[in-house]
Amino acid sequence: MIALMLVSAAGIYFLYVLFLRRNFGDLVVNFLYKNLGMDFQEAMNLYVRLFRDNKEELFAIAVLILFFVIFRAYLSWFTGYFQEINQGMDSLIREQAEEISLSSQLFPIERKMNAIKHTIERQKADILSAEQRKNDLVMYLAHDLKTPLASVIGYLNLLQDEKHLSDEARAHYISIALGKAERLEDLINEFFEITRFNLSQIELQYSRISLTRLLEQLVFEFQPMLQEKNLRCELHAPADIMLHCDADKMQRVLDNILRNAVLYSFPDTEISLCAMQENGECIISCRNHGESIPQEKLERIFEQFYRLDASRSTSGGAGLGLAIAKQIVELHGGTINAQSDQDQIVFTIVLPVS
Repeated sequence: MIALMLVSAAGIYFLYVLFLRRNFGDLVVNFLYKNLGMDFQEAMNLYVRLFRDNKEELFAIAVLILFFVIFRAYLSWFTGYFQEINQGMDSLIREQAEEISLSSQLFPIERKMNAIKHTIERQKADILSAEQRKNDLVMYLAHDLKTPLASVIGYLNLLQDEKHLSDEARAHYISIALGKAERLEDLINEFFEITRFNLSQIELQYSRISLTRLLEQLVFEFQPMLQEKNLRCELHAPADIMLHCDADKMQRVLDNILRNAVLYSFPDTEISLCAMQENGECIISCRNHGESIPQEKLERIFEQFYRLDASRSTSGGAGLGLAIAKQIVELHGGTINAQSDQDQIVFTIVLPVS
């Protein structure tokens, strides 16, 4: 732009010298006199009629022509940047693999376009990954639904066909069928959970509760599961920690954390559940002894539909529990994270007291 301004100033000065100084008249008269064979006076009269009497108008016309030429050059130069930006947008639409490259003057726009391109690519990969996990989930749960349903049907048919079963055998088969039916109900509830998790926002109903009492009740309810693997759960917490939270949702978070600890603990080990209050925050940790979780899996453990064991497991869930727990904790203004090292897994929840 500075160069164009200098060219414009130089062009106007040249026209001023050309039309408004006497030198221009001498050049025209000499040209007519010497090259066209005109009489000197006749050449002078022609110059006066054509040029000197109309010098202001000719100067203005020349300035306008110069302005048009320079403006056209400036416009062509300026619109070239818009064409580059338009080509960059086309590259985004076509999802081309190569980086978007613009002129050096458009480097900030180039950087933003490439950032948008990378964001779109990352979001597309995340969507494809989530869709694949959902498809895997449907496959897992379909298989899991089929297995207990087949068992229930099999035992019911056995009870119907065998007329002379002893009371003890009949009670045993009914107990097995009931257990499989309860497992089937859990899986169906997980299907409903998936729909509710995707279609609604969790809303919190706050109240003031005793976190210590909640943890004590949770440990008591898990005693049957703990005894199956000969596990011990030790609670370490002050007598009465008060917490302002949604009691039902927070119980669900702690239930999920403790359930995972039981499922993935080595038999004959101890689960340590600790709670403490510090600097206006409530810190809850759950430590269990189990197979160490690799770092790449640890980073994804709170993703929707992610299960630590990629293979189907009848004891595994849909991969929603930790994702929902994370959402509930964050809605409370807190954080949740997981660490694993030397066959120990630690989940830590930090919540504001009020």
